[in-house]
Amino acid sequence: MINIPVLRWGKPYESLDVADVVHFATGEPIAKVSQANGGLMTRDLRTAQKARDALRQIPIHDIIAKMSQVAELYEHGTLPMGDGQQSPDDFVHQQSASTGLPEHLCRANMAKNAFVLKNMEKILDCLTRGLDLNIFTKGWGEEGRGVIVSYQAQSPVLGAVLPSNSPGVHTLWLPAVPLQLGLVLKPGSSEIWTPYRMIAAYIAAGLPAEAFGLYPGPQDVGAALLEACPRSMIFGSAQTVERYKGNPRVQAHGPGFSKILLGDDEVDNWEQYLDVMVESIATNSGRGCINTSSIWASRHTKEIAEAIAERLGPIDVKPPTDPDAQLAAFTVANQGQGIWALIEADLKEAGVTDMTAKFGPRLVEKERCSYLRPVIAHCESPECAISQKEYMFPFASVVKCPQDQMLAKIGYTLVGTAITKNEKWIQQLTDATHIDRCNIGPIPTTRLNWLQPHEGNIIDFLFRNRAYQVAQ
Repeated sequence: MINIPVLRWGKPYESLDVADVVHFATGEPIAKVSQANGGLMTRDLRTAQKARDALRQIPIHDIIAKMSQVAELYEHGTLPMGDGQQSPDDFVHQQSASTGLPEHLCRANMAKNAFVLKNMEKILDCLTRGLDLNIFTKGWGEEGRGVIVSYQAQSPVLGAVLPSNSPGVHTLWLPAVPLQLGLVLKPGSSEIWTPYRMIAAYIAAGLPAEAFGLYPGPQDVGAALLEACPRSMIFGSAQTVERYKGNPRVQAHGPGFSKILLGDDEVDNWEQYLDVMVESIATNSGRGCINTSSIWASRHTKEIAEAIAERLGPIDVKPPTDPDAQLAAFTVANQGQGIWALIEADLKEAGVTDMTAKFGPRLVEKERCSYLRPVIAHCESPECAISQKEYMFPFASVVKCPQDQMLAKIGYTLVGTAITKNEKWIQQLTDATHIDRCNIGPIPTTRLNWLQPHEGNIIDFLFRNRAYQVAQ
């Protein structure tokens, strides 16, 4: 059992109010976590400028040079964790035990975070389109051709209200520190491990502790963060995204409704792309917004759905320590049961067929948690309600739809993979404003290019490009 404090600009703070983090399957206590409150968060954010001031004492290229060391410490080092120490194996065991994610997937997400850190210089070079990074320190500088450009930080820190269900989202806030912005994080109640370990690695690599704040706690802490921080991220449901739509202070990340579209010129070759479809649905236990939630084609949809079901339907629950485990547990009471009830109702709609039903029950109930085995549904048309749904496990609908109607029917799409060589349709896909990341060709929706922006360029979110003139 370890005791984990609130971290107030690098200084540990033990609260009288603590919450237990327990093993999802056994209920065994893993950690006691001090709880912040909204008032504490609001008060501390009044001095947030000191975090940026501390980071700006270090040249930006020196900070970026430290990122490889941060990655090495995070992935392979033994680091402080509350009143104890945490090895990489400890991290994997603890994260799996509290989130229900299989251990080998925890390691994979750990490697992904480390990859982003190791490649931070290339990532920032691409996101800034090759600008001299000192411009972000000073606020202005020469772009070249004698042109002065100015990028003004819109906040001294980046805030984030983090989820408990997917350790992979942490890559989105990692560029803040190399840009000399502090971090103020509210960890998810069961995924406290990545933010704490990452900040421990930053500090161990020589970055100023006063640049970092970690505030575990109830919902009012997240509400206070979003209210008081000039720039922050939140991860949640479609309702969360809608609540903050149009708010320039908040970048809301929700369901991705990512899709694969098979063009008429390639759909007859669908068997060649089966691996792409399966990987897109099942990677990381289907928990990401970049996992495919629906596949669209004008024909062969029944055969496609059946072939995917043959691959995914037999997958069963295995212990989280099993290297072949592919399913993550739902650790919140009755969550799996509630999701299955929604799916079951949609599967009864006319035109919908559950292609995985023959592989046994989908809901697996345990004493303290539940699992959902993969579900593949076939839809005779886009009008079927289930064609517009997304869930946090390997789930997808295969939708029959004429190609010329797809762009009008698919709705918002975070990652859209279009398997086609039709140049006219490729241009229409390129122009489609409701597709965020666009892949042309058989690229799994789960394979991201970190040298490109994800759900908006974080540079545009954190900095304002403005006019700036200097008298000669």
